[in-house]
Formats: sequence, structure tokens, C-alpha cells
Amino acid sequence: MTPSELASPDGTHSGRTPSRIVVIDDEQDMRASISQWLSLSGFQPETYASAEEALAVLSADFPGIVVTDIRMPGMDGMALLKKLMGMDATLPVILITGHGDVPMAVEAMRLGAWDFLEKPFDPERMTDLARAALKARGLALESKALRQELADGSTLMRRLVGNSPEMVRLREDILDFGQADGHVLIDGETGTGKTLVAHALHAVGPRAGKKFVSVSCLGLDDDTLAARLFGPVEQGGLPLIEEARGGTLCLEDIEALSPALQGRLLSVINDQPTPPATRIVAICNDHKPGRTLEDVLRPDLYYRLAAMKLTLPPLRTRGEDILALFKSYAADYAEEYGSPAPDLSAQDAAYLLQAPWPGNIRQLISIAEQAVLQNRRGTGSVVSLVMAENEASGGALTTEGKPLKDYVEAFERTLIDNTMRRHKGSIVAVMEELCLPRRTLNEKMAKYSLSRADYT
Repeated sequence: MTPSELASPDGTHSGRTPSRIVVIDDEQDMRASISQWLSLSGFQPETYASAEEALAVLSADFPGIVVTDIRMPGMDGMALLKKLMGMDATLPVILITGHGDVPMAVEAMRLGAWDFLEKPFDPERMTDLARAALKARGLALESKALRQELADGSTLMRRLVGNSPEMVRLREDILDFGQADGHVLIDGETGTGKTLVAHALHAVGPRAGKKFVSVSCLGLDDDTLAARLFGPVEQGGLPLIEEARGGTLCLEDIEALSPALQGRLLSVINDQPTPPATRIVAICNDHKPGRTLEDVLRPDLYYRLAAMKLTLPPLRTRGEDILALFKSYAADYAEEYGSPAPDLSAQDAAYLLQAPWPGNIRQLISIAEQAVLQNRRGTGSVVSLVMAENEASGGALTTEGKPLKDYVEAFERTLIDNTMRRHKGSIVAVMEELCLPRRTLNEKMAKYSLSRADYT
């Protein structure tokens, strides 16, 4: 998967917009006219004379939208809409109506239709509606794919990349805490992957098949947030604490809860059985200097949540994980852009290791993408990108958490990797260039998990 097909460490997601449009109308001339216009507008229309024919190609994962007449023999547009909404409520359906059908179209909008066009309609209006609906469809499909991926515990654990002691311990803690099924508090700097870890805790535990409900406590007034969390909810919906019953309620920005709402949350937690009916996973995103979680949460709530606490390591302390992550993201972007990934020099590796990374993995992903684009144009360097980022963030190169041997090993690994790549895996050529006996080269390749097969 390319970076545009994966969530970022904090769950954001992006990808490509679909362009298929199923056109349904029993009148051949109307079908041909709509199809021709959509084709000229850059879309991929597929025409059908009846709803029954179209249903044969439509599914919950259909990568496009539907444009259908309302009045048709057999299954009409309203019946088709109800069937499609039952199949996938996020599938955009645009209805074509006659003048007398407008009240029916308004009712269709209530049932979930995307919009309607009244005959005779402006083709440009249809193009605008189709473009907006296709964009929404793309986002809905990405969200669905992400939810499926986030429900797969093994996939999530593989995305927690790194062999540093901190990451090895984090993966072990996630597996242990996931099975323990109690409340969890997640702390760590911005961009370290706290939301991803929250999903992983849910996915590897006994609640994996149940709901994962997430809400940010930031930016909402007390009354609105209280209603969303605990009820009563307008129009008869369930409060989130009940919606997530049997599953997990993830509270992002837990530090933004007012003292009054902290008290209500504590009461809910205290009233729950063991194991809890709704598991709380709280995420802290506030890292003002000199302020800790104990300063922003009332002590009794803090200790109820922090019985199981995960603190995610900042990227700058993770040693060679930085290089592995950079190469992984650069390779993904290289595939996406159809351009070779940049080869890291020893100097590049040193600067990546010493960068302060205030934005952590999110910032590293940005650097990797820029490096691929620069490489495609044949300009710039990784060193220049890192230096520019440092200057923009007001940071300085750091050796925090990284002893001298990390730099020596990173230099050695990068040098052997580049030489193997240049000689396409020829051991003899690499031995000659680096003046290394075969046994020493073999030992170092084993140490750095380098395999000749990767270069041939």
C-alpha cells in the first residue's frame, strides 16, 4: 500500500476518487444523451435500461455512484433507492425527475438520496453533482477500508514498525493490555501514533468484533459534550457511552474535559462491572512544558485510567527505526509517484538520526514524500530537507537517546546497503570496494538484516 492508501499514525486517510457512474433510464435516447455528456466530462458511464439490470453490477463496495430516473417500469427509482440504501447508505444516488415528481424526490432525499435533477436539467449541473458525489463516494470507501484494516489486529501490529527496545516493548504491552480488557491511558507527543495504538488495543483483544467509537473532547462546550457522551441525545439516539457498550469508547484529548465532566466520567467508570461494559481508552494530546497528565486530570480519574498506561516514544529516541521508517515511506511514495526512492547517503542517515522530529512520524512521512518528489526532479537532498524542517520548527540537531554506536552502526549499514544496491548484490564487488573479507561482510549483513536476495 502507498501512503495515500494508509492511515497516518493518527488515523487520517486519503486516496483516489472513483469515476464510474451507473446511469439507469428506460428511455434509450435519455440514456445515450446522459452517457455522452458524462463521457465528455471525463467520467466512466455505464448505462442500463432497468433497475434490475443495474443491480447485477451494484454492491456495497461499488466504486462509483448511481444516476437513475424515478419513473420506470418494473422496479422504479424509489424502490431502487430503498434497496441501495439498505445495501450501503453511503452510496450516492442522484434521481432524475419529471416536474410532477418533485415532492417524491424530496421524500427520496429524506430516505438518503444524494440529490435530484428536474427535467429538463442543465448538463453542467449534472456534472457538478456527479463530481461532488464521486468525491464523497471516494471518501466513504476509504473510510470503510480503513475501518476494516483497523479491525485487523495483525495488520495493525505490523504497522507499528521498529525494532528499537521501546517499540518492541510497546507491541508487547499492546498485546498484554488488549487481552486485559481494562481502561487504558495513552500518552505521547503529537504524531507518535496514539490513535493507531488505541485501535490496535481494541483489535487484539476480546472486543475486536464490537464497536470502536471515537470522539474528541476538544472544541465542544460542556453541555454539548455531556449530551454526546452521557445523554440525553436529541432525536432519540444513544449516548456514546451506550453506543460503545460491549466495545471501546476512545476519548481523544482527554485533558480537555472540564472538572465537572471528569467527575461524571469517573462515576460512569465506577458504576461499571468488571470487566467494564464499555472500555475507555483515553488519549492525551496536551504536552505543554512543565505540565503532566496528573496536572490536568483529577487524581481519582487519573488513577482509574492510568492503571494501564502506554507512553509512546518520540521518534528522535528510536535510533535506527528512523531510517527503517524513512525507507519504508519513501518506497511507498516512490511506487505512488512512479519515481525511484532516493538512496540514503551516510550523511543523510546521520542527519535523519539527529533531527529533533517535533512532529514525529507525521513529520517523517512528509520528509519522505518531499525526498521522492525531489529525487524525481533530480534536485535537492535529504540533508537539505531535514535542515529546512529544523529551521522552520526552530529545532536543533540532537543526540537524545542515541549513543555513538547507533551512529556508527547506521553509517555501516547505510554504506553496505548502498554498495550492495550499486553492485546488484555482487558479494565479490562489495568485498573489493569496502576492503572487507567475506566472513566480516557476511557477519555485518546478518547483523543489519541485509540479504543478498534483496539486491539481485
